[in-house]
Amino acid sequence: MKLQGPKKTAAQAVGVVLLMGSLAWASVPFYDWFCRVTGFGGTAAVADAGSDVVLDQTIKIRFDASLERDMPWRFTPMVREMEIKIGETGLAFYEASNPTDKPVAGSASYNVAPFEAGGFFTKIDCFCFEEQVLQPGESVQMPVTFYVDPDIATDRDAQYVHTITLSYTFYEIDLPDETQAALATGVETSYN
Repeated sequence: MKLQGPKKTAAQAVGVVLLMGSLAWASVPFYDWFCRVTGFGGTAAVADAGSDVVLDQTIKIRFDASLERDMPWRFTPMVREMEIKIGETGLAFYEASNPTDKPVAGSASYNVAPFEAGGFFTKIDCFCFEEQVLQPGESVQMPVTFYVDPDIATDRDAQYVHTITLSYTFYEIDLPDETQAALATGVETSYN
């Protein structure tokens, strides 16, 4: 059966809508994967260990912290700025506290600026890799271990970067099931 006239146009329109919807649905995970692999959009790289090469050249790292609008925590970097050698492993701490009278779970998103430096800023370990649960009145210091890849010194665009800013934003998430179950039964839990 061959469609003609308005039926053919309607079928083509439905096909276009389905194609565009499919592309929109696939674009988010694809873009996330692309940013993690390339460092595009200020996404840091991840490594299991520090760099084997340390240059004499130094770079300044700035630390920034913010909270999503309804996140009740307090969240700040312990040090606002440090200078390290390129390739040297750095360690910085952020402090989070829950001033409320109930447990609050959070997750941190991050980015690196300027964008040219994203693929060269490499995290070895980070509190942002896991969800965090803070009990009422609890404060914690959370580490991030990192280095700046020595390849930044020869990159066409990134070689002119002298300061990198690492920014985190904490947002509230649902409590893990085991915490909710413990609250329902009155059992105290401990995380982190």
